[in-house]
Amino acid sequence: MSTLTLEQNIIQTLRDVPDFPKKGIIFKDITPILSDPKLFDETLKGLVSLISEFEPTHIAGIEARGFIFGAPVAREMKLPFVPIRKPGKLPWKTKQKSYSLEYGEATIEIHEDALDQTNSTSQMNNVAQVKRVVVIDDLLATGGTSQASCELIQAIGGEVVACAFVVELAFLKGRDILEGLTKVKSLAIIS
Repeated sequence: MSTLTLEQNIIQTLRDVPDFPKKGIIFKDITPILSDPKLFDETLKGLVSLISEFEPTHIAGIEARGFIFGAPVAREMKLPFVPIRKPGKLPWKTKQKSYSLEYGEATIEIHEDALDQTNSTSQMNNVAQVKRVVVIDDLLATGGTSQASCELIQAIGGEVVACAFVVELAFLKGRDILEGLTKVKSLAIIS
């Protein structure tokens, strides 16, 4: 890695894709970060560092790019990973939330018992305690998906202690929506 900060490296490595997923949107593609093993590793370490202070008991990731970052962070922190998915993708009983995003409408789901299931010996004694969840996604734009995710976690008995992102598009003001619900942390902020 060069002498640039992690934030500078992330911003420099992102790829802009015009008119995706629809005309007028400039999509911030994180796949170049994934194709650089050293930067990907530093990004994961950066996320762990960002959220450790919140002492989570669970890490939730939002489909699909939130899985790419959330699952390895959960593994590194030795915590259960909770997938938040599009409808019809989870095989068990689910809670569902619909919401608006910058280019349309969407719905997400979570297993009703996602915070109750754990195979971790260190977590088994905490079953009756509050489930402290950090939600991870690749990018914060308008905040609709993350807000819906926080509401789903609350609906199944969890406390969202933070949302963490690799990239935040500050000009879309998603942070404003989320800060009423939880703490917001981002590795790279684009104004």
